[in-house]
Amino acid sequence: MLQQTRNTERFQVDRLQSAAFDYFLRYSDAGTGLVADTSLPDAPSSIAATGFGLSCYPVGVERGWIGRGEAAGRVLMTLRFLAQSRQGSDALATGYRGFYYHFLHMKTGERVWQCELSTIDTALLIAGVLTAGAYFSGDSAVEREIRALADKLYARVDWRWALGRGEILTMGWRPPGRFLKYRWQGYSEALLLYVLALGAPHHAIGPEHYREFTAAYAWTTVDGAPHLQAAPLFVHLFPQAWLDLRGIGDAPMRDEATDYFDNTCRAIALQRAHAERNPGDFAGYGGDMWGLSACGGPAGRQRLVDGRWQRMLGYAARGAPGGPDDGTLAPWAPVACLPFAADASQSALAELENCYPGILCESRFPGGFNPSLPGVGPEGWVDDRVVGLDQGLVVMMIENARNGFVWELTRSIPAIRRGLQRADFRGGWLETRETA
Repeated sequence: MLQQTRNTERFQVDRLQSAAFDYFLRYSDAGTGLVADTSLPDAPSSIAATGFGLSCYPVGVERGWIGRGEAAGRVLMTLRFLAQSRQGSDALATGYRGFYYHFLHMKTGERVWQCELSTIDTALLIAGVLTAGAYFSGDSAVEREIRALADKLYARVDWRWALGRGEILTMGWRPPGRFLKYRWQGYSEALLLYVLALGAPHHAIGPEHYREFTAAYAWTTVDGAPHLQAAPLFVHLFPQAWLDLRGIGDAPMRDEATDYFDNTCRAIALQRAHAERNPGDFAGYGGDMWGLSACGGPAGRQRLVDGRWQRMLGYAARGAPGGPDDGTLAPWAPVACLPFAADASQSALAELENCYPGILCESRFPGGFNPSLPGVGPEGWVDDRVVGLDQGLVVMMIENARNGFVWELTRSIPAIRRGLQRADFRGGWLETRETA
């Protein structure tokens, strides 16, 4: 259990980033390169976590945590497996029409848990594939093959098929032939999905589909400024781990004289204000203790340390304002906000270190914790998992805050530029000459 392996140490950003990167070395399969969804024994691979891992290997090389040759070998093994694994409409295939099932067996790549063929998780995977392809730009046989496979994997994704005869991308598909009833419309992490689907060399969707996606945007006003609301932090953070949205905007953002980067800054401020008000009177909340996002949590009706009863949500997309809140915080979320609110993130890290020094597991943040519940220490309930998505976000966002490295890589990818331009993004770096 996580509680049994916890130790006290300083919450230094460099150390947190290095430990988060090490997740992808420790929890990836030696034969397939697939990355485990969580640190639990026998956890399946998450294709989204695999995408984050592919994006983190370049950071590891630049930081000196892994040699370029070893990192290139890991990437090549993963891309070869993805390219060669079976695509088919049956329930045991790895994917279909260039998309991949959400969860795969680590060693065989077969679908597990009767999960869906996931459009958003495939997008997170492809974003990692393209990022790795952009970084490994050398003339060696290994790096040339990485780029060729990255192009192949991206080109075969049938984004138009995922429209499911509609105007908006579906959330997924299940064998033998049924699209999920829900679609990606309105502000969400699917911003990245639409950019990739618009910029694809084959099977691309059209700008009209992006306009349908944004037509459902719900705006509010925060301190006199327009704000595009999304309560959980991951909605804002996931696309911007890859997409440099500073100073560029699509039509909805231009109409409101703002951009997605500034919108994320407001979302963080809203979360801090919610935690300071603390309407649920939960333990630990405050302007320096915040971070509501999708994460695991305790479930069922439970008694808090102050004697009250509270219905706990289990795994949920917690958020504020307007999202569900049961006192469970995502401790990794503040550090993932470093590019947007450095002072607030550093203050939250200091608060975590001072108040909950035993929360780290192998120097990594767990998926979530709830200090309002009884526990071994002041941390209260603590998730017994470290989650691959969280660790990847920590690695990438710390690096983006430090020097914009991942953003610089993705700005060099023609498909990213093309997708943003077809979505009618303008301004900023998009106005500079396209990198060949």
